[in-house]
Amino acid sequence: MKALHVITGLGVGGAEQQLRLLLRHLPVDCDVVTLTNPGSVADGLADDGVRVFHLGMTGNRDLSALPRLVKIIRSGGYDLVHTHLYRACVYGRIAARLAGVKAVVATEHSLGDSQMEGRALTTGVRALYLASERLGSATVAVSPTVADRLRRWGVPGPRIEIVPNGIDVDRFRFDPVLRERTRRRLGLPEGAYVVGGVGRLTAGKRFDVLVRALAELPDDYWLLLVGGGPEESVLRRAAQRAGVSDRVLLTGERPTGGLPGADLPSLTAAMDALASPCAEEAFGLAVVEALAAGLPVLYVSCPAIEDLPPGAALGARRVQGGAESFARALVRVRAEGPRPRTAPEAAHHYCITRSAAQLMDVYAAAVSCTSLGVSSS
Repeated sequence: MKALHVITGLGVGGAEQQLRLLLRHLPVDCDVVTLTNPGSVADGLADDGVRVFHLGMTGNRDLSALPRLVKIIRSGGYDLVHTHLYRACVYGRIAARLAGVKAVVATEHSLGDSQMEGRALTTGVRALYLASERLGSATVAVSPTVADRLRRWGVPGPRIEIVPNGIDVDRFRFDPVLRERTRRRLGLPEGAYVVGGVGRLTAGKRFDVLVRALAELPDDYWLLLVGGGPEESVLRRAAQRAGVSDRVLLTGERPTGGLPGADLPSLTAAMDALASPCAEEAFGLAVVEALAAGLPVLYVSCPAIEDLPPGAALGARRVQGGAESFARALVRVRAEGPRPRTAPEAAHHYCITRSAAQLMDVYAAAVSCTSLGVSSS
């Protein structure tokens, strides 16, 4: 089988890095098209031996990109097209059909209750999404929560498949030597209690809540924010206003690969707890990765945990409220003392090899239906 993945961009983000990890485990010959922003994940894919095409799209309404995408699909001899993120799903589904590829799968990574990838869920956004969705074979939800949202939106239930995001559990296994090395590199004082936040620095992630929580905590609490994004300067100013700028570290974008001591697993090893104040997650990948690193986790929204049986994610606690609630919860977690840094059942449940196998079943069904002339509608 030969597949083409179409994604809106390849800067550092959850969906983008999930695609790279997935391609390492799919037994399929895969190429990738990025509509725009061929960032560091594109470089990583190229290092992995994946061919990456940059479409050079200039905006959401750059219709000239459509025939270019059709040409790539036609010339590649692909059996299946797999789209990721809103703009790529709309353009990719149309282009695949125009190119004669009927097996079209889309993954919905970021559908919240009120927004998708930072855009408000207006009537127009929903109508365009649903119109293009009918051109595909199946829509993959990364959690049962997202599947429920898709059904409420109007996507027929039989067209929805659930394939959760996956992680490389072994990469996040706790290493005490790496922990000390990374903490020294970051300039953290001995005995500092490090609260981590991981994700794109956007307003929806609500990392300002953690900055305000830090201001209510003793001086040996530090905040380590891993990620880049448009809110970085806003968070720096918030830290200055709160009088905690000397205890807030922002690392900028960090891919999951890279040099030991600089990548995400080394940074989670340096943390003592992870906090996720985002109120509308589609999955909660950072939470699962933190659990794999053996960290206690405080979260507001995390379908990856909430969709599991009770007790499967020991060490994860839901927090209701804002900065004061997080401050109190962090004090309680610290008072309980350090726990063994081992991965709970929840982390192993989301192993990437399992997710890749589930996705292959979706691929096989999509290709089989189109070869038999079965409609996906």
